[in-house]
Amino acid sequence: MSLLYGKDFRPPWPLRSGHIQTMLSSSGVRRLLLPRAAKTVLQGAEPVVVDGGGGVRLTGAYTAQKTLPQSRGLAVLFHGWEGSVDSTYVLQTGSRLLADGWDIFRLNFRDHGDSHGLNEALFHSCRLDEVVHALGDIARRYPARPMALAGFSLGGNFALRAAMQTSLLGIPLSYVLAVCPIIDPGAGLFALEESAPWFYQAYFMRKWRHSLLAKQRAFPEHQFFEMSELKQHLRGLTESLVLRHTDFKSLQQYLDGYSVAGDAMQAMQIPATILTSRDDPVIPVGSFEKLELPPNIELDIAEYGGHCGFIRDWGMTSFSDDYIAGRFNAIADAESSIDGVAPAQASAPTAR
Repeated sequence: MSLLYGKDFRPPWPLRSGHIQTMLSSSGVRRLLLPRAAKTVLQGAEPVVVDGGGGVRLTGAYTAQKTLPQSRGLAVLFHGWEGSVDSTYVLQTGSRLLADGWDIFRLNFRDHGDSHGLNEALFHSCRLDEVVHALGDIARRYPARPMALAGFSLGGNFALRAAMQTSLLGIPLSYVLAVCPIIDPGAGLFALEESAPWFYQAYFMRKWRHSLLAKQRAFPEHQFFEMSELKQHLRGLTESLVLRHTDFKSLQQYLDGYSVAGDAMQAMQIPATILTSRDDPVIPVGSFEKLELPPNIELDIAEYGGHCGFIRDWGMTSFSDDYIAGRFNAIADAESSIDGVAPAQASAPTAR
């Protein structure tokens, strides 16, 4: 089966609107309309607490495939900011890969998915070490090969950064795919505040405030923030929490801390794919066009799709599920046909 590319995604009108794609991607309407097959990853899912190192614990869920006599490999999925292992796009992608014979591990970042009481310190986007450590723990617990990783939005950013570390630490990650990842956090924050419609910032701020209040309830003996700080907009609240809870000296230093812009991904040692859309209202496409990538990273910019949408039709299924499955399966097939070659040497899909 030939691989899909962004140019192949041609949704009907009005799904060619980036705003409609984005709003539908995580909506309750979509969850209600999705077919039952898009939720099969929940069946038999095993709740898991994994080791993030230094006493950090992260939650997740593991689902073993039952389609094939032997698993194709282990697929690890990262949700976006204020999402969880139960976000619609995670369930849908996990279910699609499960049907193709992949074992699935869905990981929650710190303070996501009702895990606010597990770790005392607040989540922030530069907590990469615990995510990489968790990947190592997952690989040891579930040694199916190959191990492939997909992340969405902020989860895509984490996935790309983690993949640059796993090769150095001996974690057997074979491939990474990021859907609409944050590339330049400073540009993304500016776009969300200044150029995106107001309701995107309102949506994220509502979810973030709810999460921060849940954290405060979990640790009532600590004061994580002033109530007045919760009334600030995205930039102001981010800066307040960065200065209060991290060692970064400024908001810009923090944002630079998880940037993968420019030539930052030259360090990538394994095959990787970045899928985004030109009409994403949350992550500016200009950040992708300025990337300086090595040959093993495929950058695929679709004309349509919004932010992590790629919704095909009113059945609410996503083009990105087949896109991810095709590339994961190609990596698995390549590894199974190569005798004695390290996973990192498998060929990446051809960039278009």
